[in-house]
Amino acid sequence: MSSKIEDFLTADEEQDIVEAIRVAELNTSGEIRVHIEKTSKGDATARTLELFHTLKMDNTRLQNGVLIYLAVEDKTFVIYGDKGINKVVGESFWDSTKNLMQSYFKEGNFKQGLIEGILKSGEQLKKYFPYSDLDTNELTNEISKG
Repeated sequence: MSSKIEDFLTADEEQDIVEAIRVAELNTSGEIRVHIEKTSKGDATARTLELFHTLKMDNTRLQNGVLIYLAVEDKTFVIYGDKGINKVVGESFWDSTKNLMQSYFKEGNFKQGLIEGILKSGEQLKKYFPYSDLDTNELTNEISKG
């Protein structure tokens, strides 16, 4: 992995990921974000929770936001779902998504790992939070960076 966050993904790869978020959100009222930074400076899960709040992901109407967090230098990632999701799904809900992403990451294919994780998250969210005509895109689909 490149240690410079700007070099982690190309502009085209970032746009492919943003498009995957758009596609995943077509079938669900859930909101998916990706945040990439150099290091979590400690516990990645704690940093993910902090970012979840900073990015205002805890303000969605149905509390159904998902944050995919990557710390490039630490070689770690976390998928975090809001309270609304965790109320209705089992503990293993995100395990298959993490495993899928990790299989791509181990090959150094970070773009595809993120895309597959995003699309799988969207598929899983669709079961519990289907799209309705009343839905609005509550959060930006752009990748945030730290």
